[in-house]
Amino acid sequence: MNIKQHIPNFLTCLNVLCGALAIFFAIQARIDIAIWLIFAASVLDFGDGFAARALKAYSEIGKEMDSLADLISFGVAPAAIWSSIAKFQFTGDFTTDFNTLPLVQQILILAPFVMVAFAALRLAKFNVDTRQTENFLGLTTTATGIFTASLAYKFLQTPEWFNWLSPAVILIFVAFFCIMLVSEVPMFSLKVKNMKWADNKERFILLAIAIAAVSLFGFGGIAVVILYYIVVSIAKWLLGIKS
Repeated sequence: MNIKQHIPNFLTCLNVLCGALAIFFAIQARIDIAIWLIFAASVLDFGDGFAARALKAYSEIGKEMDSLADLISFGVAPAAIWSSIAKFQFTGDFTTDFNTLPLVQQILILAPFVMVAFAALRLAKFNVDTRQTENFLGLTTTATGIFTASLAYKFLQTPEWFNWLSPAVILIFVAFFCIMLVSEVPMFSLKVKNMKWADNKERFILLAIAIAAVSLFGFGGIAVVILYYIVVSIAKWLLGIKS
């Protein structure tokens, strides 16, 4: 048995575990733990792909597992975090019993889970879409999950900054990300093939913004970076500018 061939799948399994635990802790009013589990899942998501390339350990099982892991860690877990934040914005307490809330509030608290269906559709489309070898079409589930974890991290740090984040605004965020997940918007590639400014201007600017945002806001700054990435990609698509 060649153990090296199983390393990528082992990392993917850890990704699944992180995602499942993130869901549990988000539902149990411990979104602080859920946030870090999503960040850990994103590192593992990068690590399993890197390991597969480095070890030449590709497999059909690995491909299918990767999609399932992404659905759990970057589809269901972020939805659970949005749901918990919505409940907090209604009640002022993460631990409030869901069953004691009015029906309208219960529906609005459950609404973020619609994102799971769109994440599943995005992953299924990606697996059969031969156009997405260099650039992505639509936002990745990983970026969606990291954005949610990053914004939630800042929300816990400075809740006074987020008086505007009402349940209605949360639903707008969720609807926006649902649309982006299944959209045909080309998201410019983050791969740097050389160090020429002309060939990598967008990537270097994104890197500079990332350094500045993380320096100012810590891990919460990652949400700013992803939002910039989305806005620039949409603007280029609308203007017909190719990367």
